[in-house]
Amino acid sequence: MPGEATSLENPAEKSNEEMLIRRIRGGEHELFYELIRPYERRVYSAAFAILRNEADAEDAAQEAVLKAFKHIRQFRAEARFSTWLIQITVNEARMRRRKEHAHIVEPIVDHEDEEGNYRPRDFADWREIPSETLERNEVRQQLAEALASLGQNYREVFVLRDMQHLSIQETAKAVGISTASVKTRLLRARLMLRDLLAPGLGGSWNSKVSFAKGNKPW
Repeated sequence: MPGEATSLENPAEKSNEEMLIRRIRGGEHELFYELIRPYERRVYSAAFAILRNEADAEDAAQEAVLKAFKHIRQFRAEARFSTWLIQITVNEARMRRRKEHAHIVEPIVDHEDEEGNYRPRDFADWREIPSETLERNEVRQQLAEALASLGQNYREVFVLRDMQHLSIQETAKAVGISTASVKTRLLRARLMLRDLLAPGLGGSWNSKVSFAKGNKPW
């Protein structure tokens, strides 16, 4: 399983980001796009994970960015700006989903044990999906379809943690749950995706879940 440590940041990039935030707060509003540009794809992916519709995800992403600009003075430096931005995006997408009553894809039926935990079809042969396999175009489409079959709670944490590379702590903050819940949901999401995708991948996975930056299934 991927580790829980927060992704390493380039000190120079972090310093530049802090400088941009100070200047934007000081009135140089035209710099805001430069601030959010590195996170555009991440914002869209977070919205899409919840809304599952490209147009709705784009609208939610744009609204989230506008809200981040409007409330930039509320950002506190103890959190990463990207985490704060994703949290705004998740909240915006959830609000739109509730308000617009978007069509819901029923989650796959969980195989649960007596304690309510997801039981994979063949736990003894569990292998994690290799990143080189996920990078094949045909598998990306299969993964996108499989993700749509997951319940929203599982899909959110999988996208944020395994695809957007947020830490366990950052994922918990973005979706408003405990780190223990993130770990539980993430494990169940991985197992459910394993059961959905394994037949199409030859029935076995043999490496780590690791999405290379820039290689997303959509």
